[in-house]
Amino acid sequence: MKNTIGLAGIQMDVRKGNDNSDHMFQLIERVAFDFPWVELVVFSELCVYGGDLNKAQPIPGPITERLGAIAAKYGKWLIPGSLFENHKDKIYNTSIVISPNGDVVAKYRKMFPWRPIETNDRGCDFCVFDIPDLGRFGLAICYDQWFPEVIRTLTWLGAEVIIHPTMTTTSDRVIELSLSQAHAAFNQLYFISINGVADGGNGRSIFVDPDGRVLQTSGEAEAVLTEIIDLSHVRRTREMGTLGLCHPLKELQELPLEFPCYKDGLSKGQFFQR
Repeated sequence: MKNTIGLAGIQMDVRKGNDNSDHMFQLIERVAFDFPWVELVVFSELCVYGGDLNKAQPIPGPITERLGAIAAKYGKWLIPGSLFENHKDKIYNTSIVISPNGDVVAKYRKMFPWRPIETNDRGCDFCVFDIPDLGRFGLAICYDQWFPEVIRTLTWLGAEVIIHPTMTTTSDRVIELSLSQAHAAFNQLYFISINGVADGGNGRSIFVDPDGRVLQTSGEAEAVLTEIIDLSHVRRTREMGTLGLCHPLKELQELPLEFPCYKDGLSKGQFFQR
């Protein structure tokens, strides 16, 4: 069983209403040529069509077939950000995972659309997937990050890496960078947050390791971030403690009580009663 994987996070220039897939393919080709050791390529939220609801389509469908073909051509794991999925009269913001042979092996529908701006339907299922002989990954999209229960549940399901495509264009991106670092530290895992630029976001993508250390961040222009991540680091941190000091997951495992906010229900909290 291996421990490492080469990862490329593509902070792409996205244009709303355009078919941005040709540009995505060019960037995948560039990664394959410049960084042949990269095995997993990740794009930003809604980068395929720039967040245009009118471009919603079934999954699988024409665009996923094209994306599968490009993944198979270069033998890469591919997470092409997300796209609007049309399914049974509902529209979801959906992220897919494509294997190196071109198959869609996992699908995640965003649980927390950013209301009232995002009018699409919400998903209700968590998503983890395995890269064979390596480890388990979890998916979250943009505003999902603001709900620690999402990331903690993915951790509970065994995730060692969180892949987080986002399309943040607003001033709270700086807060999301702090949240990314906190999620990595709280859950002792890698947190990979990829934003777009232009209509796709204001950039500042970030890679954080299981000790909460920032491996790298980007600016506000189109960029390709690359890193070799080592999942044995996750296992070591969970066993020995964050920076050899803190054991949040072990302490929670040993705590002999249920938190009232979850046992009794969040809606019964006093702050909802005021």
